[in-house]
Amino acid sequence: MSHGTIRTVLLPNVIEMICKRFGWDEETALDKFYTSATGESFSDDETGLYGRSALYIYGLFCEEMNVEPM
Repeated sequence: MSHGTIRTVLLPNVIEMICKRFGWDEETALDKFYTSATGESFSDDETGLYGRSALYIYGLFCEEMNVEPM
């Protein structure tokens, strides 16, 4: 499976968790995620973040936003 395919499978789960935690709509969650350091790392093949679980990526995003994951 390619890195892009893996990201495509993981991203909806990550965004769903972000929407629930922050009360954002999907568009806002996508924008906030992709403009964050976590989102940048997720997009970069060199970091390997695409190979982690959706829950792990969500946790990193929450940490970056200084909130506890739910």
